[in-house]
Amino acid sequence: MPGSLEALDITGIQIPYHYRCPISLELMRDPVTVSTGQTYDRSSIESWIATGNSTCPVTRVQLSDFTLIPNHTLRRLIQEWCVSNRNLGVERIPTPKQPADPSLVRSLLSQASSESNPIQTRVSVLRRIRGLVRDSEKNRSVISSNNVRDVVLPIVFSSTESTELTHESLALLAMFPLGEHHCEFISSNSDRITFLASLLSHKSIEIRVNSAALIEMVVAGTRSLEQRVLIGNAEGLFEGITAILNYPFAYPRGLKIGIKALFALCLVKQNRQKAVSAGAAEALIDRLADFEKCDAERALATIELLCRIPIGCAAFAAHALTVPWLVKIILKISDRATEYAAGALLSLCSGWEELQRDAVAAGVVTQLLLLVQSDCTERAKRKAQLLLKLLRNSWPDDSIANSDDFGCSDVAPF
Repeated sequence: MPGSLEALDITGIQIPYHYRCPISLELMRDPVTVSTGQTYDRSSIESWIATGNSTCPVTRVQLSDFTLIPNHTLRRLIQEWCVSNRNLGVERIPTPKQPADPSLVRSLLSQASSESNPIQTRVSVLRRIRGLVRDSEKNRSVISSNNVRDVVLPIVFSSTESTELTHESLALLAMFPLGEHHCEFISSNSDRITFLASLLSHKSIEIRVNSAALIEMVVAGTRSLEQRVLIGNAEGLFEGITAILNYPFAYPRGLKIGIKALFALCLVKQNRQKAVSAGAAEALIDRLADFEKCDAERALATIELLCRIPIGCAAFAAHALTVPWLVKIILKISDRATEYAAGALLSLCSGWEELQRDAVAAGVVTQLLLLVQSDCTERAKRKAQLLLKLLRNSWPDDSIANSDDFGCSDVAPF
């Protein structure tokens, strides 16, 4: 690779070639050596191997194994070079945390599961494992492959364990997706569901969110409709999830987990009335502006689901911001969000003439006309056309007949 034999000049700073990764040509932050003796930046060589390559990128020699040995000497030299050039704006690379050794992970999981160990020792071990998971995706993969769920799941629901141990194991379990048999283990036992629902009212918001995360995974991973209905019947479940959405302080993870759990539960028809009775409609509208894109789509999908039952429609109709927010969202977030917003508006305007007038006053007609001419989904366009037809009596006399937008649309006057 001839280009790598020259110093790289970036904004006047020459980076020595042996400090640069032969793959990315960027300054190495975590240099590691492969079996051929060549050194690469860890992230670059891991990506190379992950895409199915089994040779050394520089020498093209077959790798005898995929062990990556940290090159501490080179990393320290790079750090010293960074420090010597800090007056030129070069920041010192941090010392990277090394991936967890599989044998260490197995030892830690064994210590955590051993009832002969003191409770506080087991708690400390679980916290250490959580720290390793947060450090890197590599650690997460290693820990996941060592059956962490099978080790931790019994601890969460063991009535003989300490509260601290239970909460720490719950926090670790919530960091990994559950398999179908794990979901069955929880959903098939009403006491376990009742326990998780009780944690939704805990004074610690972290414990409440961890419980909601586990509930969401169980609902989404349970095939039996009967069991999903039984989960929704747990006392205080919807109130607890709604309270997470209403949490007064900025807690992005709480919003994300809360809406995922509420959406998963509301996919079951029998659960929707319970959600509305717990105040879900008000919480969704109040928080709609705070969701990130993917979560906003889930929130709007949940709103449309709840609008399919009379009590849900009534709850949304009673909130002054429902119609203005739904109108504003059309064509603003994504095709899915637009479709869900149009569907919810169609349900609401079908039941209340005053909401039809509110929607028109909020500018829905122009939004719908733009929608039917856009590249949005056919379902969204169909909902928009139905909504336009429904609103025709609410259009001001001079708002549509003289509208250039209407004239160029593929929706004819009704």
